[in-house]
Amino acid sequence: MNAIILNEKMEKASELALPESFAGINPHNLYLYVKSAQAAQRANSATALTRAEVRGGGKKPWAQKGGGRGRAGSKRAPTFVGGGKAFGPNNNRNYDLKVNKKQKKLALHFALNEHAQNGTLFIVDSIEVTSGKTRDANAIFKQLNQRDVLIVKSILDEQTYLAFENIAASYVIESNELNAFLAANYRSVVIEKAVWETLTSEAK
Repeated sequence: MNAIILNEKMEKASELALPESFAGINPHNLYLYVKSAQAAQRANSATALTRAEVRGGGKKPWAQKGGGRGRAGSKRAPTFVGGGKAFGPNNNRNYDLKVNKKQKKLALHFALNEHAQNGTLFIVDSIEVTSGKTRDANAIFKQLNQRDVLIVKSILDEQTYLAFENIAASYVIESNELNAFLAANYRSVVIEKAVWETLTSEAK
C-alpha cells in the first residue's frame, strides 16, 4: 500500500510505499484499542442509593410476629417502594481496559494501512497557518477535498491550532497525541513528513 505525498498546493505529487510490517496485521488489535479508548471515555456517573443511603426507615414497620406477614426491620429495604436499590450501579466501577504497548502500535499501523488502501493517507512537508485565520485553514481543507481530516503535526503552534479550531470536520494534533482511535475515527489522515519518518523508523 502507498501513502499519497502532497505538494505545497495540497495536490498529489507522488506516492510512498508503507513499511511491510504495516501489512498483515490482525484487525482485532484495532478493535481492542478502540474498545479501550471508548471505555475510558465513559462518564461513570450512574449511581443508585442503597438501603444505607435512603432517608427514613428508622421505625420497624410492624411487629415481628402475629401479623401474618413477612418479617421487616426497615422500610429502607429494597422490597419496599422508596427503599434502597439492591445491586444498583455505583460510580466506583473501573471501566479501564488494558492494552499493551505492542497492541497499541499494531492498532495504529493497521489503521494507517487501511487509510492507505482507501487512498486517504496523505504526507506533506508541513501544514502551517501563520495568520491564525479560519479562512486560510478552510482553504487548505477544501484543497484536500476530504469529508473530514485528522492533521498530525510535529509541533502544533498556536496560530495553526486557532485557524483549524472552528472547522468541525478537521482536528489538528501533535505527533505524541496520534493513536489508533483517532486515526480510525477520521476518514482521512494528513501527516507531516517529519512525523511520518519517525513513525516508520520505529516500525522497522
